[in-house]
Amino acid sequence: METPGLVVHGEAEPFSTALRSLVNNRLYSDVRFVVGQEQQEVFAHRCLLACRCNFFQRLLGQEPGPGVPSPVVLSTVPAEAFLAVLEFLYTNSVKLQRHSLCLEFVVKMLDVELVCETLQVAVTFGLGPLQERCIAFIEAHSQVQLPIFILPTPHLILLLPDPFSDPQEVLGTRGFLELSAPALLPLLRSDNLCVDEAELVLAARSWARVGAAVLERPVAEVAAPVVRELRLALLAPAELSALEEQNRREPLIPVEQIVEAWKCHALRRGDAAREAPCRRRRGTVPREHHRFLDLPFK
Repeated sequence: METPGLVVHGEAEPFSTALRSLVNNRLYSDVRFVVGQEQQEVFAHRCLLACRCNFFQRLLGQEPGPGVPSPVVLSTVPAEAFLAVLEFLYTNSVKLQRHSLCLEFVVKMLDVELVCETLQVAVTFGLGPLQERCIAFIEAHSQVQLPIFILPTPHLILLLPDPFSDPQEVLGTRGFLELSAPALLPLLRSDNLCVDEAELVLAARSWARVGAAVLERPVAEVAAPVVRELRLALLAPAELSALEEQNRREPLIPVEQIVEAWKCHALRRGDAAREAPCRRRRGTVPREHHRFLDLPFK
C-alpha cells in the first residue's frame, strides 16, 4: 500500500494577508471594473475571480482581445460592498466594519447598512457562504428584530424596521412573487420571520403559481425546491385538513410532507415530524397543540 505523502501546512495569516494586498491592486491585474454610481475604478485578477465564483466565471469567460480591455461596468453595485465581496473572494474572510470609536472602551460600530449592501452583491453573484454570514450578522446586530426579505436586483434586501410592520404587504409584492427559488430558500429557512405559517403557505402557493405561468411548468414542480421549508406541523388540525383538501385540487406540497405533519399531531410529539420542522418562527401565532412540540416559543 502506498504511503501518503507528507502534507506541510504554512501559516494561514501571512497567506491571507498577502492575498488581501492584491484586492484592488493594479499590480498584475488583468480586469478592471467601474462600480457604483460614483463610477469607482476597481482592479482585480481574472483567474482568481473565475475560480472562486461562478458568476465571474461566466462574466469573464471570454479571453480579452488585443489592446487595452474595456472595463466591466457594474453601475448598480455599491462600490464599498463590491470591495467587501472581493476581499471575501481573495481571502475567504471579510471585515464588515466602517467605523471604530475609542472612548473608555473600544467600541466597534458594525454597519448593518454596509452588510445589507454586501448581501445584495453576494446574492447577485451567487456567493452562498457570504450570503449566510451577512444574514447572520444582520440578525445579530440589528437594533430591532428584522425579518429579512431577499428581492430581485437592484432592491435585493428589504428590512421591515418597524416591529409592527405588516409582512403581508411584502409577501404580496411583485418582487416577492418574482423571486428565484435559491433566493426564496433563505427566507423560508429563517426563524426570524414575523409571519405565521398559514400565511407563508399561501404566499408560497402564489409564488409557485406565478412561476408556473412564466415557466409553463406544473405548480408542484416549480414549488418542489422550496416547499420542504414550510413547517406544516405548526398548523392546527383544521388548517392542515383544509390544506390537504386544497392540495388534492391543486398539488403543491408532497403528500408525505403532509403525512409527517399529521404524525406530529397523532403522536403529540414534535420530534415525530422529521420532514416537517416544528420550530416556531418569530411570527408564529400560538395554537393549542404547540404545547406538546417540546420547543420554547421564540
